[in-house]
Amino acid sequence: MLSLKRRLLFPVILTCTALLFQVSLRAQEEFIPPPARLITSFSFNLLTGGVIVLKGRLGDFPDSLNFILDTGSGGISLDSATCVKLKLQPQPSDKTILGIAGMRQVKFLYNQTLHLPGLTVDSLDFHVNDYDILSSVYGDKMDGIIGYSFFSRYIVSIDYDSSKVYVYTKGSFKYPRGGHLLRPIFAGLPIQSVRAVDGKNILSRFYFDTGAGLCILFSSDFAHDSSLLLSGKKTFKTQAEGLGGKANMELTTVKEIRLGPYRFKKVPAYIFEDEYNVTSYPNLAGLLGNDILRRFNVVLNYDRREIHLTPNSHYRDLFDYSYTGLGIYWVDGEIVVGDVMKDSPAERAGLKVDDVVIAVNNNFSKKIQTYKGMLQNTGEKVKMLVRRGNDLELLTLRVKSIL
Repeated sequence: MLSLKRRLLFPVILTCTALLFQVSLRAQEEFIPPPARLITSFSFNLLTGGVIVLKGRLGDFPDSLNFILDTGSGGISLDSATCVKLKLQPQPSDKTILGIAGMRQVKFLYNQTLHLPGLTVDSLDFHVNDYDILSSVYGDKMDGIIGYSFFSRYIVSIDYDSSKVYVYTKGSFKYPRGGHLLRPIFAGLPIQSVRAVDGKNILSRFYFDTGAGLCILFSSDFAHDSSLLLSGKKTFKTQAEGLGGKANMELTTVKEIRLGPYRFKKVPAYIFEDEYNVTSYPNLAGLLGNDILRRFNVVLNYDRREIHLTPNSHYRDLFDYSYTGLGIYWVDGEIVVGDVMKDSPAERAGLKVDDVVIAVNNNFSKKIQTYKGMLQNTGEKVKMLVRRGNDLELLTLRVKSIL
C-alpha cells in the first residue's frame, strides 16, 4: 500500500513542479512598466490643522487661484463666486455631492484646463460649489478643491518638510527608505484601516482625507455602537465647517491611534452626528485628517492602489489640545466672531457673536491664521480687543486644555 501511495503521489508532485516552472517562466517575461518620471514640483502653504493650499490657473485666465489639495474629494471643483468673477457659465446637472453638514445638487464646467507650475492638466470636469465658508475660515479666498480627478492621473508626493508637491508620471516607483507602504481600499476615495484604542481596541475603516484640518473624526453612530469614547470622559461642544455650512460636534481625545506600525497617544478627536451619512456607516467609522497625515511625507499612487508614509520632522509635534469654544471668521475684510459655545471659555470671557476682533495680544495684523495660532496656547490668558457696535471692549480669554 505504501508503494502504491508513492506511485500516486509522484505524478502529482511532478505536475506541481511543472506548474511552478511555468509560473517562473511567465514571471521572467512579465511586462514591467517604465520608471515613473518627475514632471514638476511646486510649493504649497499649510494652513490651520495641516490643510494644503496651492496655486493654479484656470484655462486662459492670467490670475492665480487658491486650491485645497484634498484626497477626500471625489473629483475637482471650483467656487461659485470664482465662476461669477471669471464670467464662467456652469451647466446644470443631475449630480449631487455629499459632505459634512449638507448635500447639494451641483452644476459643472466641462472640459476645462488647469495650469499648475510646470504642468497642464486638461479635460477636467469641475463641479461648482459655494466655498465661501472655507474662505472665511482660512482668511483667504479659496477658489476650489483638487481631488481624485488629479490624483488618479499621476503619482503625487507630498513633502511636508520642504512644503513641496512632486508630480510624477505613472510607472514603476521606488519609495523612500524608512517608511511604510499602505494598501488602502480605493472606492473613488482612499479608505484606510486604522486602529483606535480607548477602553476598547477597535480596527475600523476611515477616509484618508488630506483636506480635513483635524486628526480624526468619528461618526456618533460608530462611537455609540462600538462603545468607543463612551467611557465617561468629558467632551467639549464645538463646531466644524464643511459642505452646507457648520456642523455641531464634540471634541475629546482618544487614548491611542495606530496607523500601520505608527502609534499616536492622546489624539484629539471629533464626534459628530452624521445626518447625511457622509462616512457611509457602518462601512466606515469616520475620517483620518491631515493633522495626523502631515506628520509623514506621503506618496499617493492611485494607479497601484498604494500610499507610502515616511515619518518626517513633524512626526513628534505636539497635538493641539486647546479649547476656547470660539469661532472667528474673515468677513468683508474684518475678523468677526461667528460662534460662541455655551459654557465655553469664550462665553466666560464675555465674547459675543458679531464682535469684530481688532487685536489679539496687541497684534493688530488682522491675520486670522496668526490669531488662531495665539488661541492654541493652552493655559494662557489671551487679551482680545473687540469692537461691539460703536464701543471697544478689552476681554481676557483663558485657553482651556481638553486633556
